Amino acid sequence: MDFKYDVIVIGAGHAGCEAAAAAANLGSKTCLITMDMNKVAQMSCNPAVGGIAKGQIVREIDALGGYMGLVTDQTAIQFRILNRSKGPAMWSPRAQCDRNKFIWTWREILENIPNLHIWQDTVKEIIVENGEVVGLKTFWDVTFHAKCIVLTAGTFLNGLMHVGKTKLPGGRMAEPASYELTESIAKHGVEYGRMKTGTPVRIDGRSVHYELMDTQDGECDFHKFSFMNTSVRHLKQLQCWTCFTNEEVHDILRNGLSDSPLFNGQIQSIGPRYCPSIETKIVTFPDKEQHQLFLEPEGETTQELYLNGFSSSLPMDIQIKALKKIPAFKDLVIYRPGYAIEYDYFDPTQLKHTLESKKIRNLFFAGQVNGTTGYEEAGGQGIIAGINAHINCHGGEPFTLARDEAYIGVLIDDLVTKGVDEPYRMFTSRAEYRILLRMDDADMRLTERAYKLGLVKEDRYALLKSKREAIESIVNFSRNYSIKAALINDALEKLGTTPLRHGCKLIDLINRPQITIENISEHIPAFKRELEKITDERKDEILEAAEILIKYEGYIGRERIIADKLARLESIKIKGKFDYDNLQSLSTEARQKLKKIDPETIAQASRIPGVSPSDINVLLVLSGR
Repeated sequence: MDFKYDVIVIGAGHAGCEAAAAAANLGSKTCLITMDMNKVAQMSCNPAVGGIAKGQIVREIDALGGYMGLVTDQTAIQFRILNRSKGPAMWSPRAQCDRNKFIWTWREILENIPNLHIWQDTVKEIIVENGEVVGLKTFWDVTFHAKCIVLTAGTFLNGLMHVGKTKLPGGRMAEPASYELTESIAKHGVEYGRMKTGTPVRIDGRSVHYELMDTQDGECDFHKFSFMNTSVRHLKQLQCWTCFTNEEVHDILRNGLSDSPLFNGQIQSIGPRYCPSIETKIVTFPDKEQHQLFLEPEGETTQELYLNGFSSSLPMDIQIKALKKIPAFKDLVIYRPGYAIEYDYFDPTQLKHTLESKKIRNLFFAGQVNGTTGYEEAGGQGIIAGINAHINCHGGEPFTLARDEAYIGVLIDDLVTKGVDEPYRMFTSRAEYRILLRMDDADMRLTERAYKLGLVKEDRYALLKSKREAIESIVNFSRNYSIKAALINDALEKLGTTPLRHGCKLIDLINRPQITIENISEHIPAFKRELEKITDERKDEILEAAEILIKYEGYIGRERIIADKLARLESIKIKGKFDYDNLQSLSTEARQKLKKIDPETIAQASRIPGVSPSDINVLLVLSGR
């Protein structure tokens, strides 16, 4: 049998779901191929979405018309904003989700998107003609023809799981690996390697002594992931708990290291630096007497619990014996042990910023196959790949995001410019413009672009416009309304801030750390009446956004100036202009790196490791700048 599509997406993880949804919603006839329709958007590791910098990515996906934020809001069982003690550039939403509801909510969405079909099968080969992908073949001997293919196979490519000395082929526990597909791509000159990740033991909650742990509560305020005007308020909050390892635990783990695949040579590939296994922690930090663990529910109606912080590939008996030395787990019963998994990934420096392969036209890569780790990083790549696959089918300008536009832009630029030598995880520190990339303004940054593209529809765009108008109204009123000292000083003293000696503008008061729009409005009738004009359900969100713009105006403006100055280098196109082998004025390392990456712009060239400022000056001179 033969099938014909515009876009085919291989793999229905977080990248695949966003890619397929984006391409189909833009009008491409799309097929999503998955091994198991009951595992779409499976949370392979912890049942949580968001976190530091990751939460910002989810809000960006939502602002672009993606679904991760909506699904998370609908299935959340605990919600929190992290880093509240820091500035708004560091605030990050995070939610525990019901693992099974997350899957079925995503599947319901996918099955009801026009132009999108789902096919359950395993892909074994891509078909390439004249350097361009034209289709694929599956293990059911079905041939699919496509104008574009998006590969989002996660950890399934030649996946191999490890528990102690036991090795088991698979892409996830109890799920088969995908074979032959890596080789069918590599034979066309695409380089690949191996990476490793891991997941912790799953615990039967009936065996836990919760009274011996500290609780970690959720929050029930107005915050959520999606900018859509939904009524979700995370009123149902399940408990999470924390506890610590101890020296007895560490001694047992140390004694088992000889049987650890990570330390006995069984695993050769590189694991994630920022999410290490428990055995890696005790080796890397030998003087640390304890490590914090987080016990998290997997859902509303299950006893299954996830032990965050105890990722391991040690033998099963060692894992259990060590955990039983923690008082809360003295009667421990588990559902399954932690395990490590090795899998194939493709060097992302072989990609364009659209995530299209430089080696095979119309073949896109997104998610863990690009050397990343995390649902959010995968989803962000997926939506960009899906958008550009549609564009390649039907025409239009490539859709990319700059580093000052989105964390997704930082992520993709890091991947294609710098490559990876370990699984890549996003942090706020990776973004040089993080004051511009806050969680509160992702819609302001991205929704209009997605609307012009056609991915965001009229209802969402109308929400953006009404929100923007409300924020501008508050800021303008604050900037122009004058306050007399005699009429406000009593209130200022009650709010714990210094009285005025003379009058000022309202915006000057809001800039004080003790003052908020909400608490000062109670003492200024005209301002209170202005705020009462906002009848939108998202009023709290609007007030927060306006207050951030007022309080951080100087910082935001300064960073915008820096970003605009550096944008000059982004405008200097150099791709295909130089024969780097013959530019002897460049350092040897710069010639090698520039030839391999073939950067689009001077700015991208400046971010390549090994390309020095003096090399950039040479390129500027040769470009006539």
